[in-house]
Amino acid sequence: MGYGYWDDNTYLAGKTFRAARGVDDFGYTDSLRSRPRSSWKADPTLDPFGVDKRECRDSDGHPDSLPIAVLFDVTGSMGAVPRIMQDKLGKLHGLLQRKGYADDPQILFGGIGDADSDQVPLQVGQFESGNAMDEQLRTIFLEGNGGGQKSESYELAAYFMARHTSTDAWEKRGRKGYLFIIGDELNKPRLSARHIRSVIGDKVRQDVSVPSIYRELEERWNVYFVLPDQSSYFNDPEIADHWKTLLGERFVKLDDPAAVCELIALTVGIGEDRIDLRDGLADLRDIGSRAEAETVGKALALIPGRSTATVAGLPRDLGTSTDDVDFA
Repeated sequence: MGYGYWDDNTYLAGKTFRAARGVDDFGYTDSLRSRPRSSWKADPTLDPFGVDKRECRDSDGHPDSLPIAVLFDVTGSMGAVPRIMQDKLGKLHGLLQRKGYADDPQILFGGIGDADSDQVPLQVGQFESGNAMDEQLRTIFLEGNGGGQKSESYELAAYFMARHTSTDAWEKRGRKGYLFIIGDELNKPRLSARHIRSVIGDKVRQDVSVPSIYRELEERWNVYFVLPDQSSYFNDPEIADHWKTLLGERFVKLDDPAAVCELIALTVGIGEDRIDLRDGLADLRDIGSRAEAETVGKALALIPGRSTATVAGLPRDLGTSTDDVDFA
């Protein structure tokens, strides 16, 4: 996958067309809601069962492909985030390419639920360079349930990304991709072999420890967990401690979920040594608002031990203050 080119006009025309006719941006979700819950299932293009690899490949039109995966919690506590992502997708891709943060970004979207209680616990799309990524995002089923036990199946998504993706960026150039998990709860205590078999189809006999699958994942991916406000556990210290233990500095709290696309774009730009934090925030002000720039600046500046020079994708030595960043 990854052929084609993104066109803002096509994206905006599609949104205008749907709005004029009262069509939900997430039409697949809308169609399933009218059916019995027992019939709910992932769209075939997003079903991870039996998938060998989701591939991010170079092509004549995109010779320097950069894989970017965005997997978000679609349970009840996170219902607004997917709609925000879809509404601002044009800004995400525009920042990455028009601002020169990545020459050939290929973006994959997916949804994460609860393998203990949901009908559709995992959805994973394709890596796309063109407007097909908008269709992919709109086809994700926003199930809106979850198990109510303060954990979702993030570890199942991590397993899929660790063992069922293949990228030219890594295989040809030794460059990691970027994976953003957006959620507000804990991983399950163990990665269940039963869940792997039933949801992904791998014939695994033993459970897998959660830290080990994240270590494996980080061999080929720069992994971030984004905890947005307006979710159930934004201020819960247990959530922060859990993800900091797994990912260290790549646990990010975001005060405004409306700035999630800007956060992703700027993190990639900094990680690719295309921009520093100060200039990146100026770019955000150019295409967005002062409030979004301030939100993103605060989220990145609160990560300790980094500066505007880049190491592993984020600024270091900014301390815990945004006082040295100009938001004017």
